[in-house]
Amino acid sequence: MTLTELVRPGEKIDIMAVERAILGSASNKKVYSSKVYDILDDDQLEILMPMEGSKLILLPKDGQYQFCFYTQKGLYQCFVRIADRYKSNNVYILLAEVTSELEKFQRREYYRYSISLPLKARTLMEEEMKDLEKNNFHMQQGLMMKKCEIRDISGGGLKFVSQTAFTVGEQIALLFSLHSHGKETVYELAGEVLSCRENDNQKGEFEHRLKFTSILSNQREAIIRFIFEEERKKRSRV
Repeated sequence: MTLTELVRPGEKIDIMAVERAILGSASNKKVYSSKVYDILDDDQLEILMPMEGSKLILLPKDGQYQFCFYTQKGLYQCFVRIADRYKSNNVYILLAEVTSELEKFQRREYYRYSISLPLKARTLMEEEMKDLEKNNFHMQQGLMMKKCEIRDISGGGLKFVSQTAFTVGEQIALLFSLHSHGKETVYELAGEVLSCRENDNQKGEFEHRLKFTSILSNQREAIIRFIFEEERKKRSRV
């Protein structure tokens, strides 16, 4: 559904900076509340400038945020860019430009971005497990890895499919790369398998969900930036 079909003036919004929206635990997420002032079109809306106590929160122009809308049809979310700030009829307004599709809001810690990317994976070796337990994971090189395919990715983990069924609770090594701004970044991470099921439409193919169990803050932030840029590019092509 589009913004004009779904959102109405006066409805509540929760506002969170993009990096906080996709990073970190729920305990350190700073959320501001506001209301929709007007819907200009499917790509732009005006909201009341949020307040904390009696103080206006001056969200910076070009700042990137996640909006969660409390609509009559439930909670929906999207990414936005603050395009302008101004005063109209003695009301302080933020002009927000929508930069991603509206999607049903799920109360989970990380935003998942659907994408198809090559992935290599294998079960962790004993020494790697010991390093992981010490929060000092290093992937051993030169070992055979299974060819897989990423189906979605977030700051917290990913979904992938493979011809191998990994065991729920198993720690596996992950090797993949992301391209952003003409640069390729290679990720060598560990992850815990949260679920595994055979694909109903493709026998012998198994779909897995996992959470990262070894990831540095700068790596997670780079994944977040990649997701945001890909969302922005997808939106601009529509």
